[in-house]
Amino acid sequence: MLRSPKSVLLLAAVASLSAGSRAADDEIVHLPPFVTTATRVANDSPVGTFPMPVSGLRFEPAVDVQARNFAEGQADISVRGGLFENTGFSLGGGALFDPQTGHYAAELPVAPAMLMPVRVLTGADAALAGFNASVATLAYDWAPIQTRGEAAAAFGEHGSRDASLYQGYLGAAAAGGAALGVDLSVAHSDSDGAIPGGDHKFTRFAGRLQRQKGEAQTDLFAGYQTKFLGWPNLYTPFNWLETDDLATTLVGVNHGVGDTAGEFWQASALWRRNVDDYEADRTQPGRFNPYQHQTRIASLALEARQALAGDWAVHGRAEAAADSLESTSLVYGHFNSRTYLKLGAELERTLRLAGGAELQCKGGAAWADDNRGGGDLSPIAELAWQRAAEGCTTRVYTQVSGDSQVASYTALNSASGSGLFRGNAELGRARSTNWELGASRGGERFQVQAACFLRQDRDLTDWTFRRGVTARTANAVDIDTLGLETVATWRWAHGRATVGYTWLQKTEDYGSALVDASFYALNFPRQRVTAALVWQPVKQIELRLDNEYREQEPNLLRRSSPRAVISSVGVHWFVPQVRGLELSVQVENLWGCAFEEVPAVPASPRQYSAGLAYRW
Repeated sequence: MLRSPKSVLLLAAVASLSAGSRAADDEIVHLPPFVTTATRVANDSPVGTFPMPVSGLRFEPAVDVQARNFAEGQADISVRGGLFENTGFSLGGGALFDPQTGHYAAELPVAPAMLMPVRVLTGADAALAGFNASVATLAYDWAPIQTRGEAAAAFGEHGSRDASLYQGYLGAAAAGGAALGVDLSVAHSDSDGAIPGGDHKFTRFAGRLQRQKGEAQTDLFAGYQTKFLGWPNLYTPFNWLETDDLATTLVGVNHGVGDTAGEFWQASALWRRNVDDYEADRTQPGRFNPYQHQTRIASLALEARQALAGDWAVHGRAEAAADSLESTSLVYGHFNSRTYLKLGAELERTLRLAGGAELQCKGGAAWADDNRGGGDLSPIAELAWQRAAEGCTTRVYTQVSGDSQVASYTALNSASGSGLFRGNAELGRARSTNWELGASRGGERFQVQAACFLRQDRDLTDWTFRRGVTARTANAVDIDTLGLETVATWRWAHGRATVGYTWLQKTEDYGSALVDASFYALNFPRQRVTAALVWQPVKQIELRLDNEYREQEPNLLRRSSPRAVISSVGVHWFVPQVRGLELSVQVENLWGCAFEEVPAVPASPRQYSAGLAYRW
């Protein structure tokens, strides 16, 4: 799997720790190794439905998942205090975002077993790799297929039940030839809901063909997912029983070639269709405008890094995309299709210093443009000192980077003077500049990293609320975000622990817009602490515990306390008499916390489930 040099360094430290932990776990419980989509959380399987890529992000220290009902149902993904539309995704070498609304950005019909652990790209890394996502990109690489399988099922309160099946097969490669693999997954879940009007029914099908030869890997993927979800106040604060009905299709191909020296190239093509039917009040269907939408987006991406003479290297990326919208309600803007282009390159040089240290310098720029407005040139620059000694790698860096993005169709094409969602067809390109100072130190058993940053967002699209107005409105805002984030991970023979801390402060200016409350831009934690523990107290028992404490920015729409303690705990028994059999019980929201992650959206109460999994 192919990455920038900096992300290779950071992931290598984490991967070495993860490998050590998995090796220790295998020695204890003798289970086949399974790829997990998270390395810094304990529970990457949820209560109430089957695992999705978003499942491993719920307690990730660098990611704030703001869920409606539960994260797999509908979740806004925020990084470093950004909005839900500032975070994009990538699969292999191609980027993904939802052109209608960032609420659907995480709709990825992919089985987690097909993916490598997520990489949270921010700052200079995101400036080059991101696409129409000005703050962060959550990057997933395709995992190598192995011959292995898993069948899992769980049952919980309120008629909740889910089941999933995964099977991978890798054929043997002839001498000097390629190995061909295939993996397939099917999953389903449904529930009556933890509260009235909170029912769901989800189904996912996913399949992949893969060719492996030496340092080259080619993946061809297709996935389809349907989701029906109900929840009071799902998107509005008026105590209606709302529903969302989604169908997502994703097809992609990715080919990459890389080597251990950091040289690589990869090409990717992705196509995604998302169809949704939103009902503001399920008790009176059609009470408001029919909110039915279909978006399509297709993208092509090419990325490469090549060493040059001496200590020089060049890293470049080019990506183009085109989207289209069909909608019954988003008809008030100037257009319903758009093409995008982003070109970026950076020149790198590594200077060898005394004592085995290195000074790494890189500088470049990225140009983002579209056919409906003006483009923007953003800087990418970083200076880093690095030294590896006695099994530990220490790195200190400073950087400045920028990025930009255009508004979604919901913001651009909603009626400006009527309806539940009021848009602004004149919203332009939002620009973001990030100034950062950070450090990391890692060894075989531990990894510590910290960063202090100032992000300046200009003309950012936010959704705001005014007293006495039955609607939310898209407004542009200028925001400066000052932040500190740090994460530490320790591993030992029988477990691992991760602690994260984030501090954020914002200064906002809405100009002449009249604003009483912000649904998103000002919905952020002033302080957030995460703590994850995976521990095997005895040979066949594993305890998995995730915790989050937060102090949220006050918001007049939030009916709960701005302080929250949220925990998820799972106890897993690896049955010694049946190799590969695992029994588990799990509790979500252990303390029954009523904190509204999105203002005015009711919290999901405490829920229990019991499950079993069999791996071969």
